[in-house]
Amino acid sequence: MTRPRFDYGDAVRVIRNLRNDGTYPGMKTGDFLVRRGSVGYVRDMGTFLQDQIIYSVHFLNEGKVVGCREEELIAESEPWVPSRFEFRDKVCAAMDLAVQGQVMVPRGAEGEVIKVLREAEEGVTYHVLFETRVWRVPEAALCEVTP
Repeated sequence: MTRPRFDYGDAVRVIRNLRNDGTYPGMKTGDFLVRRGSVGYVRDMGTFLQDQIIYSVHFLNEGKVVGCREEELIAESEPWVPSRFEFRDKVCAAMDLAVQGQVMVPRGAEGEVIKVLREAEEGVTYHVLFETRVWRVPEAALCEVTP
């Protein structure tokens, strides 16, 4: 087993939205727990299946202690680029999306976020599924789907 990356009391940031996987008491499986970007403090750590480190993280603002896998966390001091959208969010093209002048995705077309790419130099971009094809789209070219 690898050594834990974080220690007791370390401030950590969760990098994806956390939902109940069935282990959080008093809530249904799938219920929302903690928003990506939230900061918490490591209270305890253990292992799952003898090879995965699980941290008990106390998110003070949310008033919740949630089990997090190491890959879901970064140190609070590490750079964090917030994003408007998250995996599986429904979005629409805020403008025509074109390749070499040919419109591939018309303005207003609806799609689904497949991946969030947080790169400090470029800003946030997304892999978005429009119909049957995935496109890399900058955040400024997307808008929320209005019901």
